Amino acid sequence: MPQLSEIRYFVAAAENGSLRQAAEALGIGQSCISRSLMRLEDRLGVSLFERSNTGVRLTNAGRRFLEDVRPALQQLDQARRSACAAGRTESGAIRVGLLTSLAGGFLRRLIMSYQREYPKVRVDLRDGGRDEHVASLRARDLDIVFLPCSTPVRNCECAELWCEQIHIALCKGHRLAGKAKLDWPDLCEEEFITSCHAIGPELHDYIAHRLAEHAPLPKVEIRCACFETLMNLVSLGQGITATSSAWTDVKFPDLILRPLSDPRDVLRFSAIWLAENDNPALRCLVSTAHVLAGRVRRGNSDWLPRQVSSD
Repeated sequence: MPQLSEIRYFVAAAENGSLRQAAEALGIGQSCISRSLMRLEDRLGVSLFERSNTGVRLTNAGRRFLEDVRPALQQLDQARRSACAAGRTESGAIRVGLLTSLAGGFLRRLIMSYQREYPKVRVDLRDGGRDEHVASLRARDLDIVFLPCSTPVRNCECAELWCEQIHIALCKGHRLAGKAKLDWPDLCEEEFITSCHAIGPELHDYIAHRLAEHAPLPKVEIRCACFETLMNLVSLGQGITATSSAWTDVKFPDLILRPLSDPRDVLRFSAIWLAENDNPALRCLVSTAHVLAGRVRRGNSDWLPRQVSSD
């Protein structure tokens, strides 16, 4: 089997018509090229060049060989350039699992900053539930997920990055709509509705837990509707619900959101990924997230080629 270096020397000699000029173009000795070409001809069992005092000229076999190997060399060079670009995060892809709105807040700023910094990296954003996302992460179908949790996920890297204040969603005609802020004692007699889809189960558990501190029998009904449909049901007066501050940038007819006054009422979001995932695009997203969160520390943000702006 011919060596790659022998093929490169052969192409250089054919293009220059001279072993001396080929050696100068490649920056190596002429004797090195001469020996390599003789080995190549021995491997193939044919003469590739006619040699003379004025240079070298391809034989019929040499012309045919050149026609076949030149496209192969071009493909190898392209593969090398693509691999180098991916290693520097100039290209590639990253698959991201979400459990909150992209309408506003930290996650929107993160994605915008990352796309500005690495415009040739394709960011594949996917909705889903917590268990679904974690399973996809372990199966390498996702590179990173952002979940509302502060507890570590087994065998995964976990970094808490930001908090979102919890808001109560009400229809405009609701008796509490006039209040600037709400507290759980105000909500003891209210009927809550939550979604069976993400991020509904997490909010359902949170609402039930907080209401139980003030009401013996919390009223929380689970609806088989996505979160957007749930918000529209609230705007139609079919109950109230809780959501995070990221949803305050999403506008629904006849719907208002009021923050809870207790500083404990926040959702803490964490990034979760596998330490053994060597995707360069992942490392740079983790670094960018730490910079934006103001939590720069060695091992998390030292991959960045330059400082990322949080604007």
